[in-house]
Amino acid sequence: METLANLESFVRSAESGSFSAAARRLALTPAAVSRNVAMLERNLGVRLFQRSTRKLTLTEAGESFLTAIGGNLESLQNAIAAVSAEDGQPAGVLKISLAPTFGMSHVLPLLPEFLQRYPRIRPEWHFENRAVDLIAEGYDAAIGGGFELAPGVVARTLAPAHIIAVASPAYLARRTPPADPSGLIELDGVVMRSLTSGRIRTWNMRNAQGDEATAVMRERVVVNDPAALRESARLGLGVALLAVPDVLPWLESGELVRVLPRWWADAGAISLYYASRSLLPGKTRVFIDFVVEAFEREDYARRFAGSLG
Repeated sequence: METLANLESFVRSAESGSFSAAARRLALTPAAVSRNVAMLERNLGVRLFQRSTRKLTLTEAGESFLTAIGGNLESLQNAIAAVSAEDGQPAGVLKISLAPTFGMSHVLPLLPEFLQRYPRIRPEWHFENRAVDLIAEGYDAAIGGGFELAPGVVARTLAPAHIIAVASPAYLARRTPPADPSGLIELDGVVMRSLTSGRIRTWNMRNAQGDEATAVMRERVVVNDPAALRESARLGLGVALLAVPDVLPWLESGELVRVLPRWWADAGAISLYYASRSLLPGKTRVFIDFVVEAFEREDYARRFAGSLG
């Protein structure tokens, strides 16, 4: 009978098309994954992959075998995870991707309570400004925005992602606040260069009456990170356009104020992304439920809405 390690190595290699990518998901070396697959092929007496220097391609036998065991492997892994702790508590490594500024401000503070409730789960949290590939990179879940929904991934909306204009009270005390977004051009702009396109991001803002206007900023300071954007605004360097959750604590403390209180831009939603399995591993299911519960308790959907003024 085949070992779980051999079957896992085969399935993950087939999904990613690479022993190296499968190794990252399984926390093994590429050589170990290749060895496991070779052992499986030897035991079955068939070749499952066509190997090249660039990628792996399933043979006809490999495609048939993947179809036959794929779902059963997930069920077996879930069964093992369910009994991996003596008291039946969810256990295992929980690999999560989070946007750095948002994750550290609003999700990381939830970790002590989460670990107190689920002590057998070991968090491995990655704070990164990119949309990860949950399936290929082996993430259990991700929290952020702007992810493309690849096959097998679902999104659960947590709160709106509204962009607002902010500045320090000291900066605004010396200047006349604009009446609408077109007036931002008269102020010093602290802007962010996109990590992907290399361009300065512009926003179309709206108000509750349905008026729309483009926020054109005079580029006084350019940075490439939301936290640096916020800190520059706090230092009085100018006006910055930022997502509400990235500045909420500083708005509530008065260190930052809204420049155009009735205007905002809609950047979509902050969502919780995870694999659309019929039976999620216990560690992933309790994390999803915990985050949703925490966001409801903190009333983040309302507090993150820039449309409230």
